[in-house]
Amino acid sequence: MPVEIKIRKGETMDRALRRLKKRLDREGVLRDARAKRYFEKPSDEKRRKSKLAAFNNMVRLRYENR
Repeated sequence: MPVEIKIRKGETMDRALRRLKKRLDREGVLRDARAKRYFEKPSDEKRRKSKLAAFNNMVRLRYENR
């Protein structure tokens, strides 16, 4: 589904572009496009996801103990 922004009455183009950029960032459109720019081997993808999960778990444990 494409990202769509409707310009409000009296809204400047700068503000509408800012809203569009925020929505693109929130939905991760640019992040996904950059990630798919190059082929990633399945083993590398698995390793990257495992490292990310370990990091997130470490951060979660650190803030749970407070």
